[in-house]
Order: sequence, then C-alpha cells, then structure tokens
Amino acid sequence: MPQLSPADRLIASLDNALRTVFGSHSASRPLPQPSEAAAPLSESERALSVALMRVNHVGEVCAQALYEAQALGTRDPALKARYEAAASEETDHLAWTETRLEQLGGRASWLNPLWYAGAFGIGLVAGRAGDARSLGFLVETERQVEQHLAGHLERLPPRDAESRAIVAQMRDDEARHAQGAEEAGAATLPAPMRWLMRGAAKVMTTVAQRI
Repeated sequence: MPQLSPADRLIASLDNALRTVFGSHSASRPLPQPSEAAAPLSESERALSVALMRVNHVGEVCAQALYEAQALGTRDPALKARYEAAASEETDHLAWTETRLEQLGGRASWLNPLWYAGAFGIGLVAGRAGDARSLGFLVETERQVEQHLAGHLERLPPRDAESRAIVAQMRDDEARHAQGAEEAGAATLPAPMRWLMRGAAKVMTTVAQRI
C-alpha cells in the first residue's frame, strides 16, 4: 500500500477524532449479556450507574486517541498493526458504553473533545519516545484501566447486571492488551511517570463522573 503523506495522515487523524467524539459507533462483537435476569434499578442506583458508565465511556474515547497517536508515532508496521487491532476492540468498548448510557437515560461527558485531545497528545509523545517505551506506556495504561474497571465492578449496583457484564468483558480485554504489549517488548516505565499517569487518571475520572 502507498505511504500516506503527512497531510493525508493529519486529515485521517482529524476524521478519526470527529467520528470518535461526535459519531455513533457499532461493535464487531455482541453486547455482553448478564447471566442473570435484569432487575429494575432505583433512581439512586441508576444515577450511580450513569456516572460510572460515563467515566468508562470517556476512557474509551481516550483509548481511541492514544492508539491513533501511538500508531502514528511508530515506524514498525507490525507494531502499527497491533495498535490498530487493539483500537478495533476498544471501538467495541466505546459502542457498548455508549449503548448502556442510552439504555440508562444518561449522557456522555460534555468534555469528550478535551479528553480526546489530551490523550492524543500524550499518545503522540509516547509514540515518539521509541517503540519499547511506547509499549511500556500502553502496558501501564491498560493495567491502570484494568484496576479501575475492577473498582467499578465493586461500586456498580449489584442489580445492574447489564452494566456489570459490559465492564467485566472490558476488564478482561484490557488485561489481554497489556499482556500482549509486554510480550512485544515493552519497557518498564519509571515510577514517577506511573504516578503522574495515575494522578491524571484520577482527575479525569473525578470530573467525568459529573460533567
């Protein structure tokens, strides 16, 4: 396939950003379904589920930006293909969280354009730092997301089996992405960088629950 020019890559990235933030999304896999029958939620339970699923939706918006930027930053075709394959699975997550928010009568974060832009910038820096460090950034990101989703499984209302099924599948996928990046030769990030990433994630999750 012919190489895209810098202008073409910029246009493609802008198109992906607009589709991620403002478009509707379709999953390649079916929406995860709970093993138990659905139960009605109280208004307080519904509000909690909406807040948590909005945060999870923001995380998937950021994942699209990160993978897009890291794919731009590598010159290794195999690694680029890895990022693109992971982004495809993350699109499933984006569609699932979008669908669940609609079912709950909730909305996505009003700050999604800002979240996307910030994550894209971080991903571009990681991609330019070299493939090993870029993979290391991916591993740390996915490990933190896996922990974050495990925490949401503890916080989601027990009766919200639909949201819990989605989050459980997302958690398993993120763990697999991290393992794959480790096997591809990821470098371990310095502790201060990991702490900074955790701090930034805390700010995002706190704000996204409300806005």
